[in-house]
Amino acid sequence: MAEIGKDINKAKQLLQEGQLVAIPTETVYGLAANALNARAVTQIFKAKNRPEFDPLIIHVPSIDSVLRYAENFPAIARKLAEAFWPGPLTILLERKKIIPDLVTSGLATVGIRCPDHPLTRELLNELDFPLAAPSANPFGYISPTTPAHVHEQLGSKISYILDGGPCEVGIESTIVGFESGQGIVLRRGGLKIEDIERVIGKVNLAINASSNPKAPGQLHSHYAPRKKLLIGDLAVLTKEHAHRNPGVLAFQQDYKFHFQEILSHSGDIDEAARNLFSALRKLDNSPCDFIIAEYVPDTGLGKAINDRLKRAAH
Repeated sequence: MAEIGKDINKAKQLLQEGQLVAIPTETVYGLAANALNARAVTQIFKAKNRPEFDPLIIHVPSIDSVLRYAENFPAIARKLAEAFWPGPLTILLERKKIIPDLVTSGLATVGIRCPDHPLTRELLNELDFPLAAPSANPFGYISPTTPAHVHEQLGSKISYILDGGPCEVGIESTIVGFESGQGIVLRRGGLKIEDIERVIGKVNLAINASSNPKAPGQLHSHYAPRKKLLIGDLAVLTKEHAHRNPGVLAFQQDYKFHFQEILSHSGDIDEAARNLFSALRKLDNSPCDFIIAEYVPDTGLGKAINDRLKRAAH
């Protein structure tokens, strides 16, 4: 089983050898490999049972690293990076040939991100290659936000989990691409669209679920528990299913069910985002027969939470 620790040198050595290491970020834990080593990247797809048509994001230590892996860095993209890196923002850019086709699923673009976690940034600064690092979970399942989550799901398939504690944001990065100088959001995530628009103006949305994704997190079914998930009015659902042993995922209200997780007792959307995947995981591992949930207020990070819930229930 995987060792859990804080040894950056050990993580560095394993990655240099072409092995997999789970790394902490502010969003979720990533399953990392040398992004320039196609054989190492193949191990990511095998460990996660991830389809190779679903592209990966590469992680870099700084803005200065971008042009090593991207053909160009348009002013609008650089402006976003300067405003939000390190942070939960992935920028889609035209890739250089040094990036293997496997990383981008053959697409001409690659998602690049500078994560905001001190351990992982220190590790990235020690490496002479970027890290391809999708979420460290079996494909389509709930994303991990603690080392224990990674160990539970992939502990038998990787050697080392770099322990950075619980993730502060709790949902994946927002992905932004560009077309004719216009920003396009391809995945909602830990950076609010309103904040992006304050920097580069109005953006378009291209977040439709797809079987042929242009960016990670666009598949119809994703982030899903093993148990069936129903979403609706919890006041109604709890009455309809009270006799059927459901688990309840509530935003703020206490519905007095034995198997219940409340995302934020105070109604804080950011706290709800931090708790979402952990709460889903607890219910999925509980003796409840299925899960009933409600959408959160559709503002700020609530839009990203609701996107994850919708895909989890697909």
